[in-house]
Amino acid sequence: MRDSNEVAESGGPAVEKPENGLAGLKHWRYDLPAGLLVSLISVPFSLGIAVSSGAPPISGLISAIIAGLVLPFLGGSYVTVSGPAAGLAPALFAAMILLGRGDRAVGYPLLLVAICLTGVVQVVLSRLKAARLSAVFPSVVVEAMLASIGLMIIVKQLPDLLGRKYVAHDFFGIIAETPARVGQMDGKVFGLAFACLSLIFGLGMIKARWMKAVRPPVIVAFVGIAMGRLVGIEPRYLVHIPDHPFAHGIVWPDFKGVWADKSLWYGLGITVLTLTLIDGVESLATIAAIDRIDPFHRRSNPDRTLFAMGVSNVASSLAGGLTIIPGGVKSTACIAGGGRTQWANFYNACFLLTYLFLGRDLINMIPLGSLAAILVYIGYKLCRPAVWRHAAHVGAEQLVLFVLTVAVTLCTDLLWGIVFGTVAKLILSATLTLRAGRPTSTAPASKRGRLTSACTRVLDLFRDPVTNRCFSNGVYRLDLGRPLVCFNMLQMNRELVGIPFDARIVQLHMTEGVTLIDHTSHDNLTHFAAEFTRSGRGRIDFVGMDRMRKRSEHPSGIRLGSNQTDAAVVDDEPEVELDVD
Repeated sequence: MRDSNEVAESGGPAVEKPENGLAGLKHWRYDLPAGLLVSLISVPFSLGIAVSSGAPPISGLISAIIAGLVLPFLGGSYVTVSGPAAGLAPALFAAMILLGRGDRAVGYPLLLVAICLTGVVQVVLSRLKAARLSAVFPSVVVEAMLASIGLMIIVKQLPDLLGRKYVAHDFFGIIAETPARVGQMDGKVFGLAFACLSLIFGLGMIKARWMKAVRPPVIVAFVGIAMGRLVGIEPRYLVHIPDHPFAHGIVWPDFKGVWADKSLWYGLGITVLTLTLIDGVESLATIAAIDRIDPFHRRSNPDRTLFAMGVSNVASSLAGGLTIIPGGVKSTACIAGGGRTQWANFYNACFLLTYLFLGRDLINMIPLGSLAAILVYIGYKLCRPAVWRHAAHVGAEQLVLFVLTVAVTLCTDLLWGIVFGTVAKLILSATLTLRAGRPTSTAPASKRGRLTSACTRVLDLFRDPVTNRCFSNGVYRLDLGRPLVCFNMLQMNRELVGIPFDARIVQLHMTEGVTLIDHTSHDNLTHFAAEFTRSGRGRIDFVGMDRMRKRSEHPSGIRLGSNQTDAAVVDDEPEVELDVD
């Protein structure tokens, strides 16, 4: 029998959707089992991410627990489950080495200060409504960032896979050192890690329904425990949580050390900037992705989510925990387990506290090699060949941007990789829009006039693409007269949000001034059209898009305007409805 809060699918009346806060407690019979399922995944994930970050294992569990205790009361999203993020592990490790000048024991308390300051910055940014600025990041750059993180996660696990410590800490240094370490590897550790790695990839290929209830990381963690006991893995290759974790196992932020040593301030500033950027981009990208698979089609509030992340990060750092962001794997598991509100996150935290106090001995039996295998699997999912093929399918220029961004990220760090990718995308967009040009009948004759026109067209990449609006008889028309790119998507999103509620048909007219529609904008418009239709408000018509030239066969590939002087009048062009199914 369907619950009374489910959305009617076939013409039935719309009913109330599950809400967070006290009103969401009535969904406990759905959120409680979902929280239990997520907690089983959270244990190996949180421990593995902490180890990969160079932090004490307990810090990963602290992060997940605090996220579950804070987020249900601050909201922002509905079914996302937050905690430590594998994507931030490389950045946290690098920051720890930077601040500690090579000594992780010294660097970790200083890193906690950076995490605390990052949380404060996020709270301020949320009050400034800055979350919407995430729309300006090109999709290909975000995808390249995630692929880079995946590669870094994989490489960072080599010491635990081989059972040998490395001298190098950077990506290429670890790779260069690996041949020497292979000859010195511990056979038991590598055999166990290889078996767990084979198991998790094998389980990942199984499509049976029971796999949604018992996730591969949980199975691998228990198999790792059994194998570790069987082959007699030494204690130094196992997870270690102190006997009294909250009395002797917590590291506190070293605010005094940061204040006393001004030479740390530059590195601290870079760390805060990097964590704020990566944390924000990944968090907002994750909640957008989870919103798309939410059975109730609810929309998260990005600024509220950013505020919740900020408060959680401050609380986590003060308790010795890592950065907190929404997790895609755990959030998907929450939905699969029937979770409906943020209370599933709260129940997850309660279960983790129970494990920590009553199951510490069992957790300490988990081999680091099995956690490394789980993280390698996570890293592979982020950088698997399908991701690269997707970039190539969207367009050759997307693949070039993707590869260059990954290369720069691996050679420098995530922050510089994002900066490079965004600047490269801007140069590409400017080049394409200038080549597309405007109708020759209006082209300026003088050299100075052509230069002025070129500058105007480049500046159009940052201006509101809507040049006219009109509403009549339920039809809302937006005339678009400038390129549609990620850099002016913020203004475009504002226009879409401002569509009158009683508009049943929205017409987006692509005039001759739309010289370029990039992949990011195309994706955003398609998603908005799908949501608009799904909500029952009406439909979105794209007029004039058929006149534009496609640079690839991908549905959301780049489209370029025409240089023809006899372009048809927009009103006479056939309407094109995007397929949003």
